[in-house]
Amino acid sequence: MEQNLKQNASGLNNRDKLSSQILVAVKVLKIFKGNGEEFINEVGTIGRIYHVNVVRLAGYCTDGYRRALVYEFLPNDSLEKFISSGNQSRTLGWEKLQQIAIGIAKGLDYLHHGCNQQILHFDIKPHNILLDHNFSPKVSDFVLAKLCSKDQSVVSMTAARGTIGYIAPEVFWRNYGNVLYKADVYSFGILLIDIVGGRKNVRVAE
Repeated sequence: MEQNLKQNASGLNNRDKLSSQILVAVKVLKIFKGNGEEFINEVGTIGRIYHVNVVRLAGYCTDGYRRALVYEFLPNDSLEKFISSGNQSRTLGWEKLQQIAIGIAKGLDYLHHGCNQQILHFDIKPHNILLDHNFSPKVSDFVLAKLCSKDQSVVSMTAARGTIGYIAPEVFWRNYGNVLYKADVYSFGILLIDIVGGRKNVRVAE
């Protein structure tokens, strides 16, 4: 791998080349129980998606218990980098931030209403919003996603999923009942607060 890009709960991301001219981002999944199911879930989900505001899956690799996902490379990393810096409004400007917010909304609308199957992401947060060379946003990381038919208004949850601070109450407290795509809308609302505030508003330790 040419360069380590970032690491999250589900794996390690690296930059690599498919050829001398094509840069890609490779997500090497951690090896743990249930990892194979998560791998198939993400490959199956991303493979159905074609939208300017959703990251493209270029391919995948398997070797025993080792698995990797190959994505298009997005040079400006994630939105989290700019929010964490505390001064992203001076770096990107409010007009660009507005365009980013609108792009994320369009990506989510496509996932919820534009695909053959409705896709609930369940982990919308700054870290999972990647930015291309023009700072156009792309929704990424579908390890926790669930698919359901368009005529199915709710999905059943067997366990809470997502990131603390961005999880909708009905997802975190499973006894609230079935879950709608609006759980992603809740997470998007928290992300908007992060963008407007110029910092991450989640303080888990507090």
